[in-house]
Formats: sequence, C-alpha cells, structure tokens
Amino acid sequence: MASKPDEVRDGVPLTNLDQPLFDGAEATKRDLVDYLDAVHEQMLAGLAERALSVVRIRPGQPSFMQKNVPKYTPEWVRTVQVWAEASKREVSYAVCDDRRTLLWFANQRAVEYHPALMRLDRPDRVTQLVLDLDPPEGDDTFALAVQAALLVRQALADLGLDGAVKTSGAKGVHVYVPIDDTATIEDAAAATRAIAARAARIDPALATTAYVKEERHGKVFVDSTRAGGATVIAAYSPRIRPGTTVSFPVGWTDIEQVTPRDFTVKTAPALLTTSWPDQLPAPQTLPADLIAEGHEIPIARVVAMHEGKRRKAAARKAAEDN
Repeated sequence: MASKPDEVRDGVPLTNLDQPLFDGAEATKRDLVDYLDAVHEQMLAGLAERALSVVRIRPGQPSFMQKNVPKYTPEWVRTVQVWAEASKREVSYAVCDDRRTLLWFANQRAVEYHPALMRLDRPDRVTQLVLDLDPPEGDDTFALAVQAALLVRQALADLGLDGAVKTSGAKGVHVYVPIDDTATIEDAAAATRAIAARAARIDPALATTAYVKEERHGKVFVDSTRAGGATVIAAYSPRIRPGTTVSFPVGWTDIEQVTPRDFTVKTAPALLTTSWPDQLPAPQTLPADLIAEGHEIPIARVVAMHEGKRRKAAARKAAEDN
C-alpha cells in the first residue's frame, strides 16, 4: 500500500520530503522540491522541447544516470523515442516542458538535469556550441577555470562571435555560443574544436586541449567534446556535489567575483535576476574558415581511444618479449 504523501503540488504527490537528499547535500528532498519549484520557469526555458537525461540518487545508494523513463512514469509525462546508435535501440526520453513534470522528477530524487543540445523539431542541428572549462585537481582552482573562460571569450571576440557564461555547479565553467541552423552537427563540433584550440593558444601556460588528464600538466582543460549527441548540465540545475550547488548563469562582469558555493538550492532563488535565455546572445552564423579549421583538428575522444589502444598493445608486446 502506498504511503500517504507529505503534500501534493500541481497534482503530484510528494513523499519523504524531510529525508536528507544525499550525503553532504546539506539539504533535504524538500529543499530540492522547493528549489525546483521556485525556479521552474527559468529551468523549463532550457529543458522544453529537448530529450532529457537526469541523474537520480536514492538513499544510501550511488547516483545513476537515467535516460529511459521507468515503466511507472505517469502517462501525462511527455516522452520522445530517440534512436541510440551506440546501443542500437530506441530510448524513451522524457521531455520536461511543464511544472508538473519537473515536480514529478523532483519527487523521483532527480537532482541533475542534462538536456540534449538539439531541439526535437531540429534533431539534425545543435542550438549552441558549449565550451566546458575544467580546472585541474586541487583546492581553489575555480579561478583558473574562470581565466580560461575569459580566453574563450577573447577567441570568440576575435571571430566576431559572442557567448554567455555560467558556473557548471561543480568546479568548472561553461561558455555557451548560440548558433543558427546553417551549420550541420559535424560542422558545429568542428567549430567548437577550433575555438578551444584558439583559446588554448592565447595562453598555453594556462589552458590545454589535451583530452588525457596525464597530459594536461596542471592546466585547465578546454573541453570541446560537448557536441552532437552529448548533453550538458542545464542552467539552474542542481548538482550532486557538497552543499547541493547549482549551475548558475553569471554575467561576464561578475564571473571573477563568484565561487561555485555561492549558488546552492538554498541560496540561488534569491539571486535570480534575468533568466538564462535573456543573457544569451542571438543565434550567430559560424564563419566558414572556423569550421574548415576545426575539421583539420582530430576529435579528442577518438585520439585518446587510439592512444589508449596503442599503449595497451605496446605494454602487451613488452610483456610478451619479457
């Protein structure tokens, strides 16, 4: 027999609201629900019309990524079937475009929200480039990610392009570059690689495009792999991090004055000013020479995969020779 809900919002029964959200969350499930409800208009602007993956966490268990909606998903939750080439099957993704669906996810202890880069009406196009600035391990490295984000901004300005910035909610920074629908997914990915390479060249002592961690040597990784079928954490999404931090939009003039812990499920609602879509520049056309430049740059994951295979083969041969 189902337990009686603690309360009902928008027709969604909410249960176990006073349970801790996860170890180190400094928040309860109620805090998650209240936060997502408070920012639902801003959240939905980035989730609507996109296939959604979420990261859930059950009490005492590891977190897990959920793409396929569970069998008990209410019929009023909108879903879309997307062919997954890697697993050779159709995946039934949720589409979160209303408050009711967001509250249902919150009750499922879905903490993180990772929408697709493509809208459902244009599955053959991404709507933005994303540069993920990932700082090295260590305390207080967020400031390094911010400086690398400023390199990306300079590289964009040199191209006549513009972007907007938000914290990742973890230790890094995301730069979004809205684009029009003239570039294919492959061309958009190539342009992202070229921008990352240009940014790293501005200050090679600070930034690198090396995909393998051992090759970064304490530098910020300018990650250009958030492309095509990848997802990226939504603006305003909570993270499964100490204090339940939030990925929060920050203006370029303020990014050097903030830290990730400034934005949590408890503090972020009071800090809302303009919404993320209002901070984004209008969609831009990617320069043809930038796309051509990017197509000359190998895809980082593919290079790393081949290098890993090469190293394994070399190690195996060395072992055989001995």
